[in-house]
Amino acid sequence: MEPSPRTPLSPQQRETLQAELHREWQGIRFLTELAEITPYECDGLVAFSQLPLGVVLPETEAEVQTVLRTCMRLGVPVVPRGAGTGLTGSAMPTPDGIVLAMAKFNRILEINPQARTATVQPGVRNLAISDAAAPHQLYYAPDPSSQLACTIGGNVGENSGGVHCLKYGLTVNNVLKVRAVTMDGSIIELGGAAYDSPGLDLLSVFIGSEGMFAVVTEVVVKLVPKPRTAQVIMASFDDMGKAGDAVAAVIAAGIIPAGLEMMDGPATRAIDNYLNIGYDTRAEAILLCESDGTPEEVAEEIGRMIAVFEKSGAIRIQVSRNEIERLVFWSGRKNAFPAAAQLAPDSYCMDGTVPRRHISTLLRHITTLEEKYGLKCINVFHAGDGNMHPLILFDNQAGEWPRAEAFGADILEECVRLGGTITGEHGVGVEKINGMCVQFSEAERETFWGVKFAFDPGGLLNADKAIPTKNRCAEYGRMHIPRGTMKFPELERF
Repeated sequence: MEPSPRTPLSPQQRETLQAELHREWQGIRFLTELAEITPYECDGLVAFSQLPLGVVLPETEAEVQTVLRTCMRLGVPVVPRGAGTGLTGSAMPTPDGIVLAMAKFNRILEINPQARTATVQPGVRNLAISDAAAPHQLYYAPDPSSQLACTIGGNVGENSGGVHCLKYGLTVNNVLKVRAVTMDGSIIELGGAAYDSPGLDLLSVFIGSEGMFAVVTEVVVKLVPKPRTAQVIMASFDDMGKAGDAVAAVIAAGIIPAGLEMMDGPATRAIDNYLNIGYDTRAEAILLCESDGTPEEVAEEIGRMIAVFEKSGAIRIQVSRNEIERLVFWSGRKNAFPAAAQLAPDSYCMDGTVPRRHISTLLRHITTLEEKYGLKCINVFHAGDGNMHPLILFDNQAGEWPRAEAFGADILEECVRLGGTITGEHGVGVEKINGMCVQFSEAERETFWGVKFAFDPGGLLNADKAIPTKNRCAEYGRMHIPRGTMKFPELERF
């Protein structure tokens, strides 16, 4: 069960439809002028862009219902959008469709310190939740690098993580309830105030669905107590393989750090040149490993982790001496992508996962791909859970984007071959839709379509994203994937 291809609208049909939507949505802000809609043509992945038919900015749940009901009646595709910080094109407009921008849903409705929850609208920024909860010594744990700008609605759509997801989990582990509007205007509520709710666990299905099921209007998130203290170890290694093995050794020792991140030598040097924060620029790899809790717990865990790193061959170990220094250590990791701008005009951030024991294998493979494609790649990633973020450096004006895109696709296929996945927290969007052909069989993709249409029978919400059609996978198999390397034999016939 797949969606049928849509016939593109003619320019006259577009104008007629825009005029009809203006009449239907009187009192709701609806943008159609070129200068107004151009900022919405893409998300953080600017390589893929598409002008929408228009952009609607509702302010109430009732207005969201009106917009969706109208679009369902007229057969107009809808792309929900948060802050537009996503990196896979999930918020790229659909041709002849509208963008439903949720920026005006930006209120924190309740902070409940007794229940340790926050009820927020989807346009609330990630970091704003922690700021609001701070007077109660609470905070919201998921902390993507874009947390200054990204919104909780977008986090729900992508199942975002962050540098502390190893201990505290991704968005799916920190959301209790979601209220949303389906394409026919119905209100659904998934999850509840308790840590479990009756019936099927549709909340876990919904989180990470990239706007394909319903439009989020309200979210209840967990808040956790601020740790009494936290320290981070910065461990340097003269070899990436040793650093990768050290990551596996920490987990094998039964330690679950609050955060465990890795940066390779080129990334470390670029960051230190950008921020001048004292990273070890001689190292070929740096690990940032944080412990939090009571002072006694932190001291004991820091000691155990230092022992692991020394045994793994660390050439330098530095422990943050105070909160300011801890934040400085982390600021470098969170500014790795802007630091890369010193190295090349453009960069392409990938997002795949591998089992921890294969981190070194993947990094060695990326080195061979640098030679194959003639492009450099620096690496910063969530080492604790094997969530890799290779940053491919290229020059778009020099025509290097096709090579960068193929480089990224090869990295993702290697992740799958090593027993991992094509995404850890960025989602699929349009960027990785071909990778879905590699990771999942035709039967599995059919199941995905079944879930999609259970929520959205008309296939109008964020159409053409995340789930590839059978024909697309057949074409991808013919054009790209080498014979004998595919995970699923049923695709070999293409």
